[in-house]
Amino acid sequence: MESILRKIKVEVSPKLYAKEPFSSDLGILLVKEGAKLLREMGLELFTFKKLAQKIGSTEAAIYRYFENKHMFLLYLCAWYWAWMEHNLVFSTTNIPDPAERLEIGVRLMVDGPCFLENEFLDPKLLRELMINESIKGYMTKTVDSEHESGLFDQVLKFGDRLSLIVKELNPEYEFPKTLISTVMEASILQSFNSIHLPEMTEATSKGSERYRFFHQLVFNAISNGK
Repeated sequence: MESILRKIKVEVSPKLYAKEPFSSDLGILLVKEGAKLLREMGLELFTFKKLAQKIGSTEAAIYRYFENKHMFLLYLCAWYWAWMEHNLVFSTTNIPDPAERLEIGVRLMVDGPCFLENEFLDPKLLRELMINESIKGYMTKTVDSEHESGLFDQVLKFGDRLSLIVKELNPEYEFPKTLISTVMEASILQSFNSIHLPEMTEATSKGSERYRFFHQLVFNAISNGK
């Protein structure tokens, strides 16, 4: 299974890029090196000029693939959530018990992908970007138009899959999407806090506290929900 996933290039909305980056050697290079540089510098200091210097190309060449660094960040976030969906599907195949499948889903949301090898983009690097940079991608004035354009389809699809499992466990529960989206966002924020603002959480960056907290949150909500 892991060997299959390693060779998968996930599909994201073509509206995220001007030209499919994995269609050329330059595109592959700019995505892989761009993700590393973005992790190193953060969105604020990251520029296409710096990326061009790093890969020995030009800004104009990079702009043929992405409109701006904001769209590049959204592309990487979409890749992450599409990869997470593959992780969820492969990890829960042939598991009939919805509670067990939801536990796997909570683990994925809290700890990130369980399959950590991919020939196209490094899932571990993407996870770091999600923790440190992703909130900068959608808390913007353009979020409504970007949502209408389908730029967030990958995160919505992942959330919908988990929401359906919640409904399996308790068809009467009123807030499956709210619950799942809360955990998706809060688990990333708590990962950030455990690394950078440890006074705001009891959870450590390497411990199991975050999983136990979110497991309690999800399953208590479902079992107590009317």
